[in-house]
Amino acid sequence: MISVFIGGSRRITKLASPIKKRIDNIISNGFTILIGDAGGADTCVQEYLADHQYRNVIVFCMEGVCRNNIGDWVTRSIGSQDSSKGFGFYSIKDMHMAVEASYGFMIWDAKSNGTLNNMINLLKREKKVLVYFGPEESFYTLANFKSLSDLLTKCDSKTIEKFDRKLAIKQLLKDEQSELLFA
Repeated sequence: MISVFIGGSRRITKLASPIKKRIDNIISNGFTILIGDAGGADTCVQEYLADHQYRNVIVFCMEGVCRNNIGDWVTRSIGSQDSSKGFGFYSIKDMHMAVEASYGFMIWDAKSNGTLNNMINLLKREKKVLVYFGPEESFYTLANFKSLSDLLTKCDSKTIEKFDRKLAIKQLLKDEQSELLFA
């Protein structure tokens, strides 16, 4: 069964019409949707799915505590040794979704570390990612780290530095590009 990991920035509070159309396509195909329980994009997508009474959804939560499960869907609780409840804590469930998903669909404001991390995790597993890039209100398909690198050129230098501090993005892209040269 095909599954799609849908995620996005917590700062997103409304789904644009093109995003809804893509979700409608996922629904019409009957794909399983894997989604987190955070506010922002996760909650907006959950609301949309609940409004459409779509049942083929799994909500991933940490330590049995689901912050949002609007449609009362099946949940998958992920355990952790980290109890800090910060970026590292919640990125564990995101990693599980990246592993289980067939594809990713990320709704990105070009600022969120977590959404970028999800793209990285999916690409590391050679899974394609459809990205709605908020600043341009357009879609990009990422199939490899070269396509991610191309997308990142659209971000300002301060944001890239932030990504580098949080995710070591420059070294990651350098390492991935080197692997491509020798593959």
